[in-house]
Amino acid sequence: MDLDVLYHDNHLLAANKPSRLLTQPSGTDRDNLEDRAKAYLKEIKGKPGNVFLHAVHRLDQVVSGIVLFACTDKALSRLNADMRAHKFTKIYHAVVSGAPPQNEGSLRHFLTHDDYHAKVATGGAPDAKECLLDYRIITQGEVTRPTTHSASVGRATSPGAYTLLEIQLHTGRYHQIRAQLAAIGRPILGDEKYGSKIKLPGGAIALHHARLTVIHPVTKKEIVIKAPYPPHWPV
Repeated sequence: MDLDVLYHDNHLLAANKPSRLLTQPSGTDRDNLEDRAKAYLKEIKGKPGNVFLHAVHRLDQVVSGIVLFACTDKALSRLNADMRAHKFTKIYHAVVSGAPPQNEGSLRHFLTHDDYHAKVATGGAPDAKECLLDYRIITQGEVTRPTTHSASVGRATSPGAYTLLEIQLHTGRYHQIRAQLAAIGRPILGDEKYGSKIKLPGGAIALHHARLTVIHPVTKKEIVIKAPYPPHWPV
């Protein structure tokens, strides 16, 4: 079973989603993480019929990392309530071109979206939603894995040309991290939709949900789930 399980008990299942894989079914026969997770549960439980499994949150198709599923209706209800109460801590890692103006800081924008694209707007714009995130620089250096830049294939070799950031979300808006980093002139590597000049293998982007902290819906203990970087990760 092609599923990277990060955590599993009777109530929760967390998996490491590869980039380019859908989180949930799209109404077609396209492969997706939720169907893989259901097949995994059927196999380990020896259950031929349907199993209860529902994604508590989703990742963009091009984003990799942790996706948390509820295995029971009670767990889903409690986790949804905790998410609305902002009791989840989601930590993402992103590799961006250049470097932000400070080693750490906060970004605040108002975003609208249409046609599968988020745009920075003024606070008074119709349908604009406030977006907040904190970031800090983890490291700076050169890309160490092959990328495509313009018509040539090779590696970026300018020290400090790329920066690995840790990002904590305080709001969960459509394409928030991608749009906010692009808005300060630091697009995520591979994210051509938001201005990156770099291509990564398979159309991936260098944005990864690396750590998730939640309160277990039954035991009430804090759980910290971590996901290793995917093979295409550029640093």
